[in-house]
Amino acid sequence: MPGSTITVTGASGNVGAALLDVLDTDPRVAEVRALSRRPPEQEHRAKVRWFGADITVDDLEPAVVGADALVHLAWLIQPSWDVDAQRRTNVDGSARVFAAAVAAGVPALVHASSVGAYAAGPKDRTVDESWPLGGHPHHPYSRHKAEVEGLLDTIEADHPTLRVVRMRPALIFQERAGLELKRYFLPRLPGLPAALRPSLVDRVPTRFQVVHAIDVARAFAEAALGSVSGAFNLATDDVVGGRHVPALRLPARAAASLTWRAHLQPVDPGWVRLVFGCPLLDSSRARDVLGWSPAMSGHEALAEGLEGMRTTRRAPTAALRGEGAPPEAGS
Repeated sequence: MPGSTITVTGASGNVGAALLDVLDTDPRVAEVRALSRRPPEQEHRAKVRWFGADITVDDLEPAVVGADALVHLAWLIQPSWDVDAQRRTNVDGSARVFAAAVAAGVPALVHASSVGAYAAGPKDRTVDESWPLGGHPHHPYSRHKAEVEGLLDTIEADHPTLRVVRMRPALIFQERAGLELKRYFLPRLPGLPAALRPSLVDRVPTRFQVVHAIDVARAFAEAALGSVSGAFNLATDDVVGGRHVPALRLPARAAASLTWRAHLQPVDPGWVRLVFGCPLLDSSRARDVLGWSPAMSGHEALAEGLEGMRTTRRAPTAALRGEGAPPEAGS
């Protein structure tokens, strides 16, 4: 698809920034239309044109008309205490994005779903894309991811010529997202970021997967520029964390609930349920159909992300700096 125009929502966040880097250097791409509520003041990528837009209220038509594919990344994780605000962006905003794409006749829609869209699954083996969806009902992020996939089911049934791709990545890390990740997940305690080390994560009493943002971005680019459809797991073969001890989920969730309700830290207790319950992903379909394989292992991606949380002081967009309004996400 030479000379393609690709629209990207949530373009200033974790995956979005990485995807712009990938698309800007791809010879198959003519233009990237990047949507964000807070576009950067300066842009040094040759093919990228920014649109300041909030997907919950603004007119999306100028950014989608004439596009060859739309990649939907915009998602709200914080403020975790305001579930209504999350839903307005994650579910209602996604519905507006999909409706705009359909109305404009965009031929391909690539949606950033998540491992969180799956129902609870095993930690001793991997599952493919046929594992049931449903999310974790007490976790808004997970519940919304599953609900938006339901919206896509309806869209696919109503518009059979629309090419729909659902990407389901594991947890996504990169160094330049360090400030954003700190705002999402860490209490503001002096010295805590400096204590973050992969060895600490190796003592977490459960197992999960991590993938690097650039590797995820490469998969999204291939999905947008190719001819594939359907769902794709995106994860590394290696697993991080320690021995899975399910009996510790309830006390860990109770501790998270107590500190979260007291506004001592930003991680709602549903994240404990998600990390303990999410299945391990088999990415064979992405490898076989997309030709995708991660360049970095999960441990390498984790180490880089933790390094960013410890040391990052500057970032190219307001979302990655964790400034102002709640940031656009991509996971």
